[in-house]
Amino acid sequence: MTGTTTHEDRRSAPDQNHLRRKVNGLAIAGALGGFLFGFDSSVVNGAVDAIGKDFKLSATLQGFAVAVALLGCAVGAYLAGRIADRFGRTRTMLVGAILFLASSIGAGLAFGVGDFMFWRVVGGLGIGVASVVSPTYIAEVVPASVRGRLGSLQQLAITVGIFAALLSDALFAGFNGATGASQTLLFGLQAWRWMFLVGIVPSVAYGLIALRLPESPRHLLAKHDEGGAREVLRQTTPIGVIDDEVRDIRHSMEQDEENAKKSSLRGTVLGLQPVVWAGIVLSVLQQFVGINVIFYYSTTLWNAVGFKDSFAISVFSAILNVAVTFIAIAIVDKVGRRPMLLAGSAGMVIALAAVAISFSQAQTGSGGAVSLPNPWGVVALIGANLFVICFGATWGPLVWVLLGEMFPNRIRAKALGVAAAAQWIANFVVTLTFPPLSQLSLPLTYGLYTLFALISLVFVFFLIPETKGVSLEDMGGLAFGRKARLAAKEAARS
Repeated sequence: MTGTTTHEDRRSAPDQNHLRRKVNGLAIAGALGGFLFGFDSSVVNGAVDAIGKDFKLSATLQGFAVAVALLGCAVGAYLAGRIADRFGRTRTMLVGAILFLASSIGAGLAFGVGDFMFWRVVGGLGIGVASVVSPTYIAEVVPASVRGRLGSLQQLAITVGIFAALLSDALFAGFNGATGASQTLLFGLQAWRWMFLVGIVPSVAYGLIALRLPESPRHLLAKHDEGGAREVLRQTTPIGVIDDEVRDIRHSMEQDEENAKKSSLRGTVLGLQPVVWAGIVLSVLQQFVGINVIFYYSTTLWNAVGFKDSFAISVFSAILNVAVTFIAIAIVDKVGRRPMLLAGSAGMVIALAAVAISFSQAQTGSGGAVSLPNPWGVVALIGANLFVICFGATWGPLVWVLLGEMFPNRIRAKALGVAAAAQWIANFVVTLTFPPLSQLSLPLTYGLYTLFALISLVFVFFLIPETKGVSLEDMGGLAFGRKARLAAKEAARS
């Protein structure tokens, strides 16, 4: 195929509405990896107490059984970039779906804590792969003008997956937070086992969709398949600018080849490039504010402080999380990434501080029962859900948007893999430490999360530049750090 647009091409070119629908459809399909991510990470919420009881686990081992999947996620995320570069984005999605399918069956039928943890690690590998390849795919198939909005679909899919997991948990448990997960259901299997087995459905759906998605045009051009790349671009790009798009991608690749030594992640800041560290720190802070405590342990947490409707509270929080993600999608390309992250951090500081103060007022009654006296129970609930709102509208979706777009082309897949791996490791640390920390002191635990929310505010204010409207091919020119941004502005004026 030649590098010019023919008259016949123009006659058969799809209109703008068709292009918009196709772009939206590809982004939604690609984001389904986020659904698996959210579902797998939260499905354990309703099963935690029942698993601990059945396998007779200590608080620390119970935390490890919950968190161990995240180690697999970290490994999967780290390897995903290399797999995606070699075999393609859509084939890598298929690998993730197969691993998650195996995990759903294995964890649901586990006969001991050892094989339960093994299958959770297998599922983690699949989710780690999906967590990297989905935002990469979306960033590479959608135009820059809508990349923030459609990139946010990754987080929306994660929140919907969280909601689906918590709702299915509640349904299997009959909304009984005390003993519902241990009751026997169909085929003599306990409810907590069905909570994992139901994951078969989304894993099969994701695999079937991955088989039908077109490959990323950037990957096709990297594999010298210009015809295939142009065919994909015809589905997402106005016909008159396809040549320019191909030329820009090729130019970017040629620059990458000419600067092969610079394609390494290595740099002058503690052995890595500043942009890589920026991605790592963003990923770690997204987890260290403690958001996944809400979605992994909320049923156990609210039971522990005397709330009877713990499953209902968890489902309500998940609904809030989905709802506010739509806010992020609607305004991210208008407001920008930095202002939303700063606002989210400020809100999280206030909300988490309110939760920490509330738990400091807990009282222990007869028989060791713990409760929150009025008005602190209400304050804790409002604070926890305000935290979900602030996170879900900002840090939840926008970190994934930034990770999908902030790295220059030559290192994007590798750097995104490293950042996502760091996110999973941070998630593992928070998930593992919450049970023993909460036994030690809930006010201290939420005080730590408040501190990390404050650090996130300072980090974004001083170090993160705006990426709104910047093309992927121009990302290498962004400056990270206050001094670097000031120098870049001075250079632009001169």
